[in-house]
Amino acid sequence: MIALGVILLIVGFLLNIGILWTIGMILLVIGVVLFLLGSLGHAVGGRRHYW
Repeated sequence: MIALGVILLIVGFLLNIGILWTIGMILLVIGVVLFLLGSLGHAVGGRRHYW
């Protein structure tokens, strides 16, 4: 999810498409939050680790 967010950010920036930039930012933030929760040992979506 983090990688997809970064890809959409780059494509949205290069092609000057605002919706891709917004979706990329949202996916990046969600991916980082899930990664942090998983690395702290909290179960995310029924899984002990998220990566």
